[in-house]
Amino acid sequence: MLLPRAVSSPEDDQIPPARVVSASEPAPDPKARMPRQIPFIIGNEGCERFSFYGMRNILTPFLVTTLLAFMPDETMRKAEAKNVFHTFVIGVYFFPLLGGWLADRFFGKYNTIFGFSLIYCAGHACLALFEDSVNGFFFGLFLIALGAGGIKPLVASFMGDQFDQTNKHLAKVVFDAFYWIINFGSFFASLLMPVFLASWGPSIAFGIPGALMLVATIVLWIGRKRYVMVPRPPRDPHSFVRVCQTALLKGGGAGLVVAIIGPVLGAAAFGLGMPFLGLDFVEAFCSALVFVIAFGGIGASMSLDSIRGEHPPEAIEGVRAVLRILIVFALVTPFHSLFDQKATTWVLQGGDMHVPAWEIDLWILGVWETTFQPAQMQAINPALVMILIPFNNIILYPFLRRRGWDISSIRRMNIGLAISGLAWVVAGVIQLQIDDAEKNTVSILWQVLPYIVLTFSEVLVSATGLEFAYSQAPPSMKGVIMSFWNLTTAIGSLWVLLTNTAIRNETVTGAITSTGLSETAFLMFFFAVFALVVAGVFRLYARRYKVVDHYRRAT
Repeated sequence: MLLPRAVSSPEDDQIPPARVVSASEPAPDPKARMPRQIPFIIGNEGCERFSFYGMRNILTPFLVTTLLAFMPDETMRKAEAKNVFHTFVIGVYFFPLLGGWLADRFFGKYNTIFGFSLIYCAGHACLALFEDSVNGFFFGLFLIALGAGGIKPLVASFMGDQFDQTNKHLAKVVFDAFYWIINFGSFFASLLMPVFLASWGPSIAFGIPGALMLVATIVLWIGRKRYVMVPRPPRDPHSFVRVCQTALLKGGGAGLVVAIIGPVLGAAAFGLGMPFLGLDFVEAFCSALVFVIAFGGIGASMSLDSIRGEHPPEAIEGVRAVLRILIVFALVTPFHSLFDQKATTWVLQGGDMHVPAWEIDLWILGVWETTFQPAQMQAINPALVMILIPFNNIILYPFLRRRGWDISSIRRMNIGLAISGLAWVVAGVIQLQIDDAEKNTVSILWQVLPYIVLTFSEVLVSATGLEFAYSQAPPSMKGVIMSFWNLTTAIGSLWVLLTNTAIRNETVTGAITSTGLSETAFLMFFFAVFALVVAGVFRLYARRYKVVDHYRRAT
């Protein structure tokens, strides 16, 4: 049976949906060979992931030191850099909705991936060309968010399309390679790109990821005549959206009233948030979207029992299952708030710490000597992921099961969310030491500890969350679930943006000052408490959640 592969982080792509297998289909052929088109997809993914993480991991230091240098105050530059980064992340994880829709309705997976890849390349070109232009650079970020987000829900699924019943046993090997190439690209991008930025400047540093994305697109194009092109699926009259629509419009009653509250609050957030609360367009729009999804989901859930006969029972129960999973997803969003700030808050913290006088010899690449950069600490994360997931699956979980502790996927996610809060407690304690000492005297090596703790929480939340969503959603709803999974990362960054907006208020700033903590330390402990409190709520919900199993039957 083809199981979904655990992937390294919230940035990674979705798992292809399971197919219903009929008894007439051929059994796996033990002599089957790997489809010859697979290396093109793996090569494309490796180059694309290096390009994405390469630009992403140097974005914050570049914004603070170069693009936003016109801001007179360093605190303002750091705050604006965080806003830009997390707005970019929201885009990357919002646009998968567009990419999936275009692929399903109009162009198919390959054409959609290729088209968005060209947009992706154009975005990288803008970053390399407009290092001195705020508007040009930000336009490049928009294009990258559009391109990266557009292909995100499609690449893994497109790779799954290349297998059939005769060679499906080889897919496990390919998804292992897919997983490793993602982390491999992330590791070396995190390790090398900050060095290139410091040594060669932003044009070359952003140009290298752009060149890799161009190579990724060319590799994808070269294999175009070898790919299996699965036809676009027909419109499903019993899809998630159609069932919810029927429940609200024909079910009526209290469910419809609750659902209407969502757009009303969303309109208020959008119309009043910008002029009176200081929200920007992205913050206001995403806040409105959260209200619409939350109240719409509650309203639809209340009305599902009243529309039996309008849709098949399995479609109605599938929607009910998705809505239950969305509660779990909502409780996971604080994790993404904490996780993605390792590329902003923790990098900025590292800039205020003492960096050991190491010299890294990269003579093969032409960089003779360079000092360690704070952004390189991010390389710890993918390196540990490649160790921890096999360790957990091969050693830790079997060890716990032998002793009668079989921790369910939902409990793992709960524990992981709590551990992410602990990682930020550690980071906050480090920040207290920085605030009490002279600048650049606390060693950056102390950051290794919170990185280790946060990575362990990532393995429990992110990788486990994909498996949980896959197993709980009926086959017809798995694509919907993966779309909502991407949105959890976007909403996680929304919480960061809203918090950054709140601390610009004088009343909030005064309250922080009265605690005796620096703003940075206060926010670190705030996010830690945020995660720990939600983890407590998560535990209460997990006790009531009825775990189901929607893996397809073995043949």
